[in-house]
Amino acid sequence: MSPQPADAYADKASFSRATAHLDAPLTVVDLAAFDANAADLVRRSRGKPIRVASKSVRCRALLERVLARDGFAGIMSFTLAESLWLARSGFPDVLLAYPSADRAGFAELAGDPEPAAAVTVMIDDPAQLDLIDAARPAGPGSGEEIRVCLELDTSYRLLGGRVRVGARRSPLRDPEALAALARTVVRRPGFRLVGLMAYEGHVAGVGDEVAGKPMRSRTVRVMQAAARKELAQRRWAAVRAVRQVAPRLEFVNGGGTGSVQHTAAEAAITEIAAGSGLYVPRLFDNFRSFRGRPAALFAQPVVRRPGPGVVTVLGGGYPASGAAGADRLPEPCLPAGLRYDPQEGPGEVQTPLLGAAADGLAVGDKVWFRHAKAGELCERFDRLHLVEGDRVVATVPTYRGEGHTFL
Repeated sequence: MSPQPADAYADKASFSRATAHLDAPLTVVDLAAFDANAADLVRRSRGKPIRVASKSVRCRALLERVLARDGFAGIMSFTLAESLWLARSGFPDVLLAYPSADRAGFAELAGDPEPAAAVTVMIDDPAQLDLIDAARPAGPGSGEEIRVCLELDTSYRLLGGRVRVGARRSPLRDPEALAALARTVVRRPGFRLVGLMAYEGHVAGVGDEVAGKPMRSRTVRVMQAAARKELAQRRWAAVRAVRQVAPRLEFVNGGGTGSVQHTAAEAAITEIAAGSGLYVPRLFDNFRSFRGRPAALFAQPVVRRPGPGVVTVLGGGYPASGAAGADRLPEPCLPAGLRYDPQEGPGEVQTPLLGAAADGLAVGDKVWFRHAKAGELCERFDRLHLVEGDRVVATVPTYRGEGHTFL
């Protein structure tokens, strides 16, 4: 097993040496850690290809880097505008993981064979087909054939459905409901059913070994084991039902960084989705089944020394999405021993940090942080400095740096 994340950082001095010529705020990606994480995802996927979740990367250069490796194939995107941009940038296989209401985007997709051949859109309701048809320049069924994927609800339900564990995504829960929508797609001109997706976020994105919370961790492990068993049976039945309608289904996608090895073991699955496991943000420190290496860090400069045991850095208030809580905040990690002031937390313009390590920092020094989630960090920075050892070997734009903020 790989080392614990706390032991897996490159030496702080190497980051500081590599970026000594650069002013903070800035972001680095440790390429050795990034590549090691990619290799570990491939190992856990048991020979099934990994589709890279672009929302967890948000940098074309790094998407290209990981897709050049054996074991990775295709992108899972997060908006239609992003999907079209990626397709026009030369990525040949882009699965849009969420339904869209982007009428202009659908008009573009239906009107151009290049992106239409590369992009697959997600639906879980006939109304989404209606929206696409209404956006076609020459009316329903006209233009290019639209590739379609259906999404299965993966939530785990207890007490007759009164208790639900998992994200509120697709309304399609039963194989019969999925097959009914499949028949609608197959019979409808202008659409082609090519895939099925089922993302088990309550397994893939929820840590099962939270430090200092043994009871919660045991409860999560019991829940996840039961949820995996239930979903494997239902997913198999759903795939079988859909294949009876569309025998040439191209792919069945499932999983996520935290469940790669479990999902890959299911015979019904043809590919795995993963992205966060490349950067390994702090929310992925809490899994027993794997230990990644933190690859993406950002630095804020010390701008004040208010007193003993305190420094103030510029900015830093970059909370992650999801239910608000301390686990959604960036983690000051290098030098070790710094913590937020509970009365202020990370601020929009400045962030005070407390701890004995503060006394060893001077104005202008860098403090290194990890974001709670993966790609969201790239919405704050326009470039990533790619580091090998103690030098920056390249600087590449994020989506934002290329002028795109898709959400």
